[in-house]
Amino acid sequence: MENILFFYLKTGGGHLAPAKSLCKEINRITEGKISPKLIDGFHGSGKFIKELIEGGYRRSQSKAVWTFELLYMITKIRFIALFAAKFVSYFVKKNLKKVILENKPKKIVIFHFFLIIPLNQIIRELKLETEVITVVTDPYTAHPIWFLEKNQNLVIFSDELKQKLSHMEPSSKMNVFPFIIDEKFSKKMSENQICDYKQKIGIEKNKNVILLLGGGDGIKNGKKIIENMIKYGPDSHYIVVCGNNNSLYHKLYKFKFKHELDNLMILGFVDNIYELINISNLVITKCGASTFMEILISGKIPIVNSYIWEQEKGNVDFITANSMGIYEKKIKELPKVANLLQPSSPIYGKFLSNIANSRLRSGVNDVSRFILQ
Repeated sequence: MENILFFYLKTGGGHLAPAKSLCKEINRITEGKISPKLIDGFHGSGKFIKELIEGGYRRSQSKAVWTFELLYMITKIRFIALFAAKFVSYFVKKNLKKVILENKPKKIVIFHFFLIIPLNQIIRELKLETEVITVVTDPYTAHPIWFLEKNQNLVIFSDELKQKLSHMEPSSKMNVFPFIIDEKFSKKMSENQICDYKQKIGIEKNKNVILLLGGGDGIKNGKKIIENMIKYGPDSHYIVVCGNNNSLYHKLYKFKFKHELDNLMILGFVDNIYELINISNLVITKCGASTFMEILISGKIPIVNSYIWEQEKGNVDFITANSMGIYEKKIKELPKVANLLQPSSPIYGKFLSNIANSRLRSGVNDVSRFILQ
């Protein structure tokens, strides 16, 4: 059996989600003969580096996103980027080497830029013939740390990014594919299926649904957003996915019971995002790559309230430039936007038409076959 290792880090869901989707698809294509192993790149490397990178990421997203944005900007300076990459490599390389020696993989696929240097160094030091593929999980705006290592075999997700890289990364091979999300998002639920699922979770079948979705750590300022939407927004059923954000979950539950809101559903970490997006008319979200692609490929309209500068700026630009959704950072203005985008309005139909005409699709099958070739 061909041994393939997928290396990821738990810094948001944008690195692990594509890895899981590819693992599932390769397993399906090969009828179980090949099932890549998912490897947490920090597992076994000690609490310090895990807490510094993963814990720091979570805290910055929930409490002070400007700190992440500042670090993102500073580490674009080449010598600082090299220092950061080698600093992380110092803590993880020993354990990564152990994993490679134990598994003897034929192929390695990398889903986080901090793992590129140590894994490639290990392959060279051990003089292995292991093929290494790097999946650049940011579709439009990719951090320079992705490209510190020369002569990489890169999987990227837009011609826009390829054009940007043509001036700075001539030594690497760039393979462009549609973005990786679970193949099921390419098949939309029928109207009957939507009605049945609404009734299954206690929503009137003819009721409009507005979903608040922000990835694994929930949506920033979720309580303020829902307070404004309930007060000034359209008559709809509201669903908030809090993910791992327990603080937001409990605040919203207090708000729900205090005001006896039957039209507010609060969820924690869920495995039915596909269904929730499909039954929704609008999705208020941040602009993480996996999340906004799942929304668009499902044929739904995103209202983006926040994004991480500069990492997610390209995602927002793609949505707004192609009139597939709206970026509105002012929480007080979100109800106006949602009222403007009612299903009966012409602009709602226009946005849906633009999404359909874009012919966006999942690249999970294409990338899976590329890895297997």
